[in-house]
Amino acid sequence: MTHPDLPSLNALRAFEAAARLQSVKQAAKELHVTHGAVSRQIRALEEELGVVLFVKEGRGVKLTDAGMLLRDAAGDAFARLDGACAELKRRTEDAPFVLGCPGSLLARWFIPRLDRLNRELPELRLQLSASEGGPDPRRPGLDATLLFAEPPWPADMRVFELAAECIGPVLSPRHARFAALRRAPPQALLDEALLHTASRPQAWPSWAASQELPAAGLRYGAGFEHLYYLLEAAVAGLGVAIAPQQLVADDLAAGRLVAPWGFVETPARLVLWVPLRRGDGRAERLAGWLKMQLADRAAR
Repeated sequence: MTHPDLPSLNALRAFEAAARLQSVKQAAKELHVTHGAVSRQIRALEEELGVVLFVKEGRGVKLTDAGMLLRDAAGDAFARLDGACAELKRRTEDAPFVLGCPGSLLARWFIPRLDRLNRELPELRLQLSASEGGPDPRRPGLDATLLFAEPPWPADMRVFELAAECIGPVLSPRHARFAALRRAPPQALLDEALLHTASRPQAWPSWAASQELPAAGLRYGAGFEHLYYLLEAAVAGLGVAIAPQQLVADDLAAGRLVAPWGFVETPARLVLWVPLRRGDGRAERLAGWLKMQLADRAAR
């Protein structure tokens, strides 16, 4: 809906400030423009309305009757606009920040750090939304999505790259052949029934290629629908699994798992996807915090 009879909003704002402060100079200072710019806006407003709004009085200006009428109306309108904008901003800032995240990443990396995040970013008011499969970053209600993904990045998202994805085989000290495997070369895994997951079918072949091993020579044992269950099976000593380094970092630090063959970088990145509509700054603060946590762990 348009209002063709209303003057320019900039002109009204310049007039309102000058009328309220009773000074064109002070209005220019408040609006961060020049004295001449405010004067020109007021003259244009007077010409459009066909009335005189200010008259000179000494070294300053004085409102005419028409000016006082417009001052009261404009002051009330801008006060209501300022109040409405502040309320909308408050509602946005008070609303929880809803983060989508794959269940495996949520359980194995994010939740152990959740208490620290809540202490260090209390204004975030984080609300987590887990997804068993790949989360949909465009799902209504999500403010951001944390996931492993490969470029190119979508044009309708702001993408914060947090860390490279590095994958590698891991096993538990509870594994029946742990003592032998931990000192064996990568080729020894061709004789193992490898744990695998339907959500990452290319993980083992990709790792094998990085070790110059034939993917066709890999033998697969128990399969799991989700990465979380795969890693729980590995911790229980049921076999050798493959996983992103970030998801087993705490297990490695605690000795629940070991990675005798290290990790190799993949084309994927751990990223925070944020719809372009977001603009209250919380996504940037979350991305910075996540990147710092990941860098801190990598430096150890």
